[in-house]
Amino acid sequence: MSRTSKPLETFPLRIGSQRVRVAVGGAPQAERTLLLFNGIGASVETMAPFMARFTRTRVITFDAPGVGESPAPLLPYRPRDIARLGADVLARLDVKDAHVFGVSWGGAIAQEFAINHPRRCKTLTLAATCAGIVMVPGRLNVLFKMLSPRRYTDPAYLMQIGGDLYGGELRLETELLQLHAESMRSPSRHGYLYQLLATVGWTSWPRLNRVEAPALVLMGDDDPIVPPINGRILASGLRKATLETVDCGHLFVITRAAQTARRVEAFMDQHASAA
Repeated sequence: MSRTSKPLETFPLRIGSQRVRVAVGGAPQAERTLLLFNGIGASVETMAPFMARFTRTRVITFDAPGVGESPAPLLPYRPRDIARLGADVLARLDVKDAHVFGVSWGGAIAQEFAINHPRRCKTLTLAATCAGIVMVPGRLNVLFKMLSPRRYTDPAYLMQIGGDLYGGELRLETELLQLHAESMRSPSRHGYLYQLLATVGWTSWPRLNRVEAPALVLMGDDDPIVPPINGRILASGLRKATLETVDCGHLFVITRAAQTARRVEAFMDQHASAA
């Protein structure tokens, strides 16, 4: 994690009635594109250190409705709606197809993208995520803390609970946790509630075999939020899945940004060669 991450290019797009803030990072002039779906409550700034580690891939992400500079819609939505919003963002940027990456809450959106927009999904990477209600839940005291966006609004509270919440290196590395806290922007309470509601009762499990793209499933071995066994559940339902465990916690895409980006680019390279 670095204080000197390359700045993201951000700009607004209006898609139907929804205004969306889009960010582009990595290698902006690269031919291939990675579409990144972020975790719950997290604005594009939280992914800047990770996006900066991609050297041969343009990375596109956006603030989910109600997060960062994307206003909350009037009505709640489901994961498939945000997946469709991602497809619309690609279309507005003249990107025909993309590699897709989803972390935590964004993993549900990435799965919906792969299921509902198969021709636009070249590969699928799922990080620290699960198949929805068909999952082994994390620790109850940890999941209870996830119900509130307080960690985004109160940096001191994040410093207090962050190690137990995210696990891995953040249990001891307070500097890493401080850097993460500094990158955060608070979601609206309205928007955070909609994100929580979006996945209530949701599961991809009976539809995972519809994912045509090769999939890489990455799980942290010390993840209090999404235990690593959920990676096995995902991989067992996907047609073409590679399952790997990272020696870290829930936020390994941040604490192990360079390692994770290299692995994802290698996975993309592997399947470009196979194609």
